[in-house]
Amino acid sequence: MGPQRKTNILSFIGSHVLLCMLSVQVAFALAIFTALHSWAPNTPESPAVAGLLGVIAGGLILIAAWTAVRGIHTQGRERDRSRAVSDLMETVWETSQEWLWAVDEHGNFTFSSRASATFLGYEPAELIGRPISMVIDQDQLAGARQAVAEDLGDHGSDWSGVTVSCRHRNGAPVWMEVSGRSRPTRDGLGPGFEGTSRPLPTHTVRTLLKKRTRERIDSTVQGGMILTAFQPIYELTTGNMTGVEALARFPSDDGRSPDHWFNEATSVGLGRDLEFATLEAALRKTAKLPENLYVALNLSPDTCLDPRLPGLLKRSGLAFDRIVLELTERMAVDEYAPLLAALKPMRQRGLRIAVDDAGSGFASMRHVLQLRPDIIKLDRSLIAGLDGDQGQRALGAAMVEFAHQIGAQIVAEGIETRAELTAVTELGMTSGQGYFLGRPTIHPADWAVWQQACVRDSDMV
Repeated sequence: MGPQRKTNILSFIGSHVLLCMLSVQVAFALAIFTALHSWAPNTPESPAVAGLLGVIAGGLILIAAWTAVRGIHTQGRERDRSRAVSDLMETVWETSQEWLWAVDEHGNFTFSSRASATFLGYEPAELIGRPISMVIDQDQLAGARQAVAEDLGDHGSDWSGVTVSCRHRNGAPVWMEVSGRSRPTRDGLGPGFEGTSRPLPTHTVRTLLKKRTRERIDSTVQGGMILTAFQPIYELTTGNMTGVEALARFPSDDGRSPDHWFNEATSVGLGRDLEFATLEAALRKTAKLPENLYVALNLSPDTCLDPRLPGLLKRSGLAFDRIVLELTERMAVDEYAPLLAALKPMRQRGLRIAVDDAGSGFASMRHVLQLRPDIIKLDRSLIAGLDGDQGQRALGAAMVEFAHQIGAQIVAEGIETRAELTAVTELGMTSGQGYFLGRPTIHPADWAVWQQACVRDSDMV
């Protein structure tokens, strides 16, 4: 119910109460006058008494009239004051930089100020009666409820400064600071809530997101929650499995890809820490594989410069000739000399270097020319359609010849059809991997099945 409507109702009630009071006063005066008048003729002083009665009745009527006038004036002032307060409240609600809201014990909106349209894209009428989950995801709602419960434990029924990510009508996140209080509901089923929300400044959101990212990465690294999936790599001439690529998998149900995790970690200065954590997890799992298999470990050039790397590889107990460092393109390489110097001692002990996604761009080919890798992994973009596109087939043949000239092996990545397997085998590519040969999996039972498989094109039906 709006304040203007409340004012009108109160004014209506007040005017009727005043009218009733005046009617009672006048009726009382007339009753006295009538009673005394009927008694007056039986007395000897009837003219004097009649005059006295007239004076009394007239006085009562004058008092009633004066009271009425005064009441009307007072009521008018109160009505004007109430209207002014109501108008002021309407102005505040319409111009406030905060969103005013209320929800019942079921979590449904019972009130929303017009700021909801500005901040979230929903008019108040679209929210009233709808669940609060309409503008906030369930995981955020659970976190907000926990924060509110903790704050209520310290401060009774009020809370303030709870940060939550709401959802705009267009799907964009809107970070807001929420303050409010619990309030009993009329049916007594449980507490509802009312409060205010205001969008956080952009710089505050950036700081908050960095803090939460650091907390999430730290928790993942310290908690040992990183999983390792292996994808098989086969020698195409024999069809035998010769190695695996280790791929990080993170405990996330929000659709974040591994690359997203690594990019976020780098943005808050934890890129190396996350890479080392995934490296350690992969090395532990590799120890359970047969000794004739090598493992390709994805690592950024920047992390290869970290002095902790040689010691970590040595402590794993794996022979260096079973380890392939597959350089990713998460960070550009400005100077190759320090990178070559850092890798040289490990390469002398048998460690091999692979360049990932070769052929997908200038950066990967620059890696190939500068690092002279032992393995060149051709990107899926070169393999897709290789069986039907003569130009692409010619490019693939050129890459095979280039690898032969620099003494490198070729691994064809992303083989997804039998026709692609036939094409890369005919071109003389050394090894291959892809969904057609085996999907990444975290289950050791699948790893054992791979070792019994043969992927020679001539043997496959």
